[in-house]
Amino acid sequence: MVSISDVAKLKPISSDSHVVEPPSAYTDRIDPKFRDRAPFLAYEEKRGDVYNIPGLAGGKFTIGSIAAAGTPPELRRWDGKRFEELHRGGWEPKARIVDMDRDKVAAELLYPTIGMTLIGHPDFEYARACMQAYNGWLEEFCSAAPERLYGIGMTAARNPKEMIGDLEQFKDMGFKGVMLPDAPGEEDYDHEIYDPVWQACVDLDLPPSFHVLPMTRASAAKGAHISVAPENKPRGGRLNAFLNVIRLNQDVIGLMIFGGVFDRVPDLKLVCVEADAGWAPHYMYRMDHMYKEHRFWAEAKRIQRMPSEYFRENVYMTFQDDLVAFQTAELNNPSRLLWASDFPHTDSTWPHSMESLEMMTAHVDAATAKRIVHDNVNELYKLNIQ
Repeated sequence: MVSISDVAKLKPISSDSHVVEPPSAYTDRIDPKFRDRAPFLAYEEKRGDVYNIPGLAGGKFTIGSIAAAGTPPELRRWDGKRFEELHRGGWEPKARIVDMDRDKVAAELLYPTIGMTLIGHPDFEYARACMQAYNGWLEEFCSAAPERLYGIGMTAARNPKEMIGDLEQFKDMGFKGVMLPDAPGEEDYDHEIYDPVWQACVDLDLPPSFHVLPMTRASAAKGAHISVAPENKPRGGRLNAFLNVIRLNQDVIGLMIFGGVFDRVPDLKLVCVEADAGWAPHYMYRMDHMYKEHRFWAEAKRIQRMPSEYFRENVYMTFQDDLVAFQTAELNNPSRLLWASDFPHTDSTWPHSMESLEMMTAHVDAATAKRIVHDNVNELYKLNIQ
């Protein structure tokens, strides 16, 4: 069993943490063409501060629980809060380092918060303008602690040429990966027109990632906020709707495997972010079953290996407190599992990440624990953290 002090000595790296963009990240940096439509914060008497995203159905988001790390579940609420009440480490680098030191986290890969909704915006030109503003702000944020804060850039994925241009820019900005929307602007991600994009990801050492999303392009068209869906009264209630967010990631993984992407670009590494990993062994088993038993009538593309082989080699998965992922580590691939704290979001293990890891790593040997909390993410993103 690995003790709390032993876990801390492993220098845990969070493969999925978040910033919380201040309004100025968009209003001050967006292309002037879109300045009058930039995402903005406005106070409403009953809801508190609300982030407004023009052009998006249902594009008003209360901020109460977007940065509720460390708050007891019974005290979490969506409405009534002001932006300045949130964790300042969400947008102030100095405060962020203090938060990380308290949690004994050595480094973090950083994803957006408001950008998680913007990435599903149906207007590609507007979405890209917002993302470029965000990327510029994130570069500045990470530059304050370049050996501990690592950015993941966002692209609107309007077309392959534009995506490659974004990737080249991300490399120059010092980012370590790219976050993609659930759907691109042309065809789908398994189409051969995206092979040059995937090869660019390999050549530039920028692994593509799909994060569980509160707003996809499909849901944006309906004005539905997947994880909460307050207006739509989802079947089974909000908790049931929240459970469904991992389906997007499963669909993308299946798309890439069955679409033959990893045959054509075998060195591509795909990162499945915040969708947990305990489900993966059974999912791989079902993928193999479907391919063996049903590929002929389904007229499926012929692939060179069994689906599970691609999954175990080409797909990385991040999670916060997925005990089952540790218990089934050998059924997955221990070299493809990535621990994360998710700070400062509601699901975060902060400020008790070491206690959480002590409990979860009780089910694996010390070498496997080290791989999952430090080595894998260090190697994937070439961080060189000793």
